Amino acid sequence: MIEILNHVALDRAKETGALVAHILQTLKSRSTVGTNLLDIDRWAQAMIAEAGAQSCYVDYAPSFGRGPFGHYICTAVNDAVLHGLPHDYKLADGDLLTLDLAVSMRGIAADSAISFIVGDSKPSESVAMISATERALSAGIAAAGPGARIGDIAHAIGTVLSEAGYPINTEFGGHGIGSTMHQDPHVPNTGRPGRGYKLRPGLLLALEPWVMADTAKLVTDADGWTLRSATGCRTAHSEHTIAITDDGAEILTLPKQA
Repeated sequence: MIEILNHVALDRAKETGALVAHILQTLKSRSTVGTNLLDIDRWAQAMIAEAGAQSCYVDYAPSFGRGPFGHYICTAVNDAVLHGLPHDYKLADGDLLTLDLAVSMRGIAADSAISFIVGDSKPSESVAMISATERALSAGIAAAGPGARIGDIAHAIGTVLSEAGYPINTEFGGHGIGSTMHQDPHVPNTGRPGRGYKLRPGLLLALEPWVMADTAKLVTDADGWTLRSATGCRTAHSEHTIAITDDGAEILTLPKQA
């Protein structure tokens, strides 16, 4: 299903997006050396409940996962990149952590992910990989607007990632979003310009460039959810929910400036 939102629903989407951005930035500030992933999950649960919102994850049970996810946020560390199931692990200095959060409020969902390095150690390769996903995300957003096509976004993202030297996996990518978390159209992280669905005002998209340092192959963890790099290399993931407007793309999950 491809859903086009009216002005009322778009206003709600902005509220949800602002909440997602706020929660992620709060969790980032609290994620220090020694923080347990299960504590991050509990903090997310509390903030979602306090806002009167609902988790898109806790009861989520797609075909690629093992039963309901059962947690409120995805926490992926180092070689984990997608669908990271929170577990009893304390963050160490230099860990590359990705937090991926989707919530629904007043019937509209928003989805965003951030990658960052915990502690004082900043491995240059990890910094560069995070930067590449952020630049790719910016390029994809810049390519989105009325009259553009999904292939234009995919091509813009893929160009940045390829030029940075990263293999690109197309099994998982961006997606439509609205009254439910995952909708059509699928937005791969590489593609041909001028192809695919033509964007219309009122369409919400979650764009999410993600990479693994030296492979495009994923393996599924024993937990049945967490996707890791096949070689054990580090990974990074950046995501925003955007709304297509008459003037271009509006980022709904952009953190407020201090």
